[in-house]
Amino acid sequence: MTVAKITEITATSKKSFDDAVQKGVARASKTLKNITSVWVADQSASVKNGKISRYEVRLKITFILK
Repeated sequence: MTVAKITEITATSKKSFDDAVQKGVARASKTLKNITSVWVADQSASVKNGKISRYEVRLKITFILK
């Protein structure tokens, strides 16, 4: 029987939403093993002087427990 768990994290980037997702998964991979999927639950951006200054994503990461 396989048991999976889902954890939620927030990741940010100054480049793009895609970069924020990549950074989030890379960071989660340092402590979570057997990651099988990631779902972008929410995304937002901060604006400064009329330009996007920070991209933020809320991720739900699924991993298999041993």
